[in-house]
Formats: sequence, C-alpha cells, structure tokens
Amino acid sequence: MTAAEEQPLLGAIPGDVEHGLKPETDDHTLEFELGDPEDPRQWPVLFKWAMVLLLASMAFTVTFTCISVVPIANRIVRDLTPSDDSQVQHSASSALLVTIWELGEAAGPLLIAPLSEVLGRYPVINGCNLLFITFTLVGALSQSTSLLITARALTGLTVASNVLNPAIIGDMFESDHRGSAMSLLMLAPLIGGAIGPCISGGITEALGWRWVLLIAASLTMTCELLFLTCFRETYKMKILRRKADRLGLKKPKKGANKLLPSITRPFEVLFGSAVLLAMSFFGSVAFSYYYVISISLPEILERVYKFSPSEIGAAFLCFSVGSFFGVIVCNTCLDRLYIALRHRAHGSGKPEHRLPLAVIGALTLPLTVTAYGCVAQARLPVALLLISVSFIGFTLMLVIIPLSAYVVDAYKLYSASAMTGIIVIRCLMSTFLPLTVDPLVTGWGFGWGFTTLGAIAFAFSPVPVCVFLWGEGWRQKSEFTRDGDGEYESITN
Repeated sequence: MTAAEEQPLLGAIPGDVEHGLKPETDDHTLEFELGDPEDPRQWPVLFKWAMVLLLASMAFTVTFTCISVVPIANRIVRDLTPSDDSQVQHSASSALLVTIWELGEAAGPLLIAPLSEVLGRYPVINGCNLLFITFTLVGALSQSTSLLITARALTGLTVASNVLNPAIIGDMFESDHRGSAMSLLMLAPLIGGAIGPCISGGITEALGWRWVLLIAASLTMTCELLFLTCFRETYKMKILRRKADRLGLKKPKKGANKLLPSITRPFEVLFGSAVLLAMSFFGSVAFSYYYVISISLPEILERVYKFSPSEIGAAFLCFSVGSFFGVIVCNTCLDRLYIALRHRAHGSGKPEHRLPLAVIGALTLPLTVTAYGCVAQARLPVALLLISVSFIGFTLMLVIIPLSAYVVDAYKLYSASAMTGIIVIRCLMSTFLPLTVDPLVTGWGFGWGFTTLGAIAFAFSPVPVCVFLWGEGWRQKSEFTRDGDGEYESITN
C-alpha cells in the first residue's frame, strides 16, 4: 500500500466546485472550498474550543479511572486475595493491577486508530466510550483479583482519547495553534490524576473501593451523553465522502476491504519510518516513569516516611503540580518556538520545530529520576522527595506534549495511525518496565536502583536531539512524512 486515505475518492466531476468540493489539480483528491462551513478548520473558534473542552472532560475521566486505584491497589488486592497467598504474589498482583491498564491501551489503538480513519472519529469514540463504561462496571463488581485485572485491561483496551484526541486537534486547528490546544488538553488528565488519588483513599475508607469505580463509571456516562449530543465529525476524508454521497457523486465503495489495509497501516507507518520508531521508543521510556513513580512512591512513603493511605494519596498532588507547570511552559512556548524557528527558516515551518522543549526534557529526566531514588535512599526530608516527584512530572510534560505535536504535524491525515505506533510501544513499556522496580530496589536499594533507571532514560536522550537536527532529511525516506503536500509550504506572512 502506498497511501490509502489520500487516493482519489472521485474523478474530476463537473460541478464539484459549485457544491463546495474542490478537486486538487494533480490527483483530483476532494478538498474543501475556502470558507466551507463543513471544514472543521473553518468552524467558529468558540465551537472548536468547546470541542476541546469536551475531549478534555473524557480525558479527565479516563485518567481518574486509571489513577484512582493506585494508592488503594494494596487494599483492593488484600480484599480480593485469599489470605494464604504469599507476600510476593500480593505485591505482584498490586503492581499488575496498576500497570495492566497500559497493556490494554497497547492493543486498543491498533483497531481504534484505523477504524477512525475508515468510519470517522464520531462512531469510534462513542463506541469506545460505551465499552469503557461496561468494563468499568465489570471491575466494580469483580469478586476476584484475576477478574478485576482482566476488567482493567479491557478498560484500557477501549480508551480512545489517547490516540484520537491529538488527531482531532489536528483535524480542527492549523499548525500555529495546535501546540496551545494540545497543552490545554493535557490539563484535564493532570487534574484527574491529582483528584483521583486524593479522594480514592477517603472514598475507600467511607464506602469501600468499589465506589471509586462506580463513581468513575458515572462520570463516563455523563461524558458520553455529551459526546452523543454535542460532538461532531472532524475527520476530513469522512466529511468529504459523506458530502460526495449526499450530492450523488459516488464512486464504487470498497466496503470491508478497506478496513484490513487500515488496520495494518499503523504497522506500515511505524516500521516504514525510522524517525517514528526512534521517537516511539524514546517517548515510551519517558512515559513509563510515571508508572515507576506510581508503584514506588506509595511504598517509599509508607516504608520510609510512615505516611497513612490518605497522606499517600495527597502526595500524588506533587506530581500533578509539576506536570501542571510543564503544561504551562508548553502552552506558553510551544507555538512561539515553532513560529520563531519557522521565521528563521525563511517561513518554512517543519515538524522538527516542535522539539526544542522535548530536548530539554530528555536531558533533565535522567537527573530527576536519579535524584528521586537517592533522596529516598538517604532518607532525606520528605519535602525533597516530593520536590523531585514534581520535577519528574514537569520534565515528562516537556517530552510528551511536543512529541504529540510533532507526530500530528509530521503525519497529518495519518496522525491517528502514527500515534498508534507511539502508544503501542509506550503502553507495553509502561506495563513491564515498572515491574523491574521491586527487583532493582530489593537488590540494590533505592539509590542504585533508580540510578539504573535514570541511566536507561539517559541512553534514549539523544533521540530528540538527533531528530531535531537531522529529522527533516530522515522523514523524506518515508512516504507518510514527505514534505510537499502543501502542509508546510513556504509562508511569507
């Protein structure tokens, strides 16, 4: 397959232009007319930001559902596990209860992304939301650890926001404004990640842990009602196909034959682009440190600093505070850096202009991870430990947000499939890399254990540096990322 979504839908048909369908001069691909109200990039600004808020509401709920079990995982496993199970089995189940979500998220995008490029964003995101509600309720009613872990994996499997939210932002916003939209979109999961751990301990003590998941399911139901009634299709090719069908300008449909190539497209995009593959591994290692902190911080605070469960939940606010400042920096600087570098390049904007902040984050992340372990090993004041946690959250945002913006800019119509490549590797890494924390800490202590993890992060730090410097030339080797389709034409204003 060379390129699926950009192949001609219709031939050059007289009268297309007067109906708002403008064929391109070379390949006759249908295109929006300037000012077409059906073009998502021409929607009113307030409406587009309302859509961003809608996406943010679901991102909040997803993160709340995922993270709220972190500080109470041990209690859930004790409640569901037979008393004769060993401590090793108990610890493994607690860790898996937290990380198995990411294993589900690794598999889900392989179908979610291509389906969104065949059926459109609207039906896919609503279908996933309904399944998300179902599996959250199954988890709340689980009577065994194995069933709850399975339900958590299936809930992660149906998360559509991670792969579709960046693509939807790309559908609606021009390059100059995507960075701000993505940065603001990241605030919602940060709030969810802060509120979830803070209140889950209190809810568990007052009502039981099942109510945490029941509340999460209720929040998701509310979001889904808004999606069903307010969300509009944003995928360009789906809107144009629908418009062509409405005007009677039909071409023989491929039907189900089009789905299989779309399902395999993420693998083609991933393995057909060395840049995306390298950035996927870099981003996955960085993101996995969130789960490293999620697993290790409760143990450190309980064992070393004698924190109570409610205090442990409150401590997770430090990560969210650091992440919040990271989002503010990205929101302030990401688009400005892009525009400044574009002007330095004589008006030619490139996806690589999104990466300066990622370079900074990649170089500082190893230092913050190592400092986190050394503070715990030396039993320094807990304030220093929490400050290091904040800095980890800050540096992760400097990596994750520019990386998402880079993928949307570089892969355009294929951004959902490209994000799948990153998410699959990221989720696999986030499932299994955190499981090494307990053996490393048991064998070497917090200090050397986290120094080893910091060294792993340092080994991947050259990736964004090299892509920023030489990525433009490397991208031309992939059919999905070559310049020349008009997205990055010279800008003279």
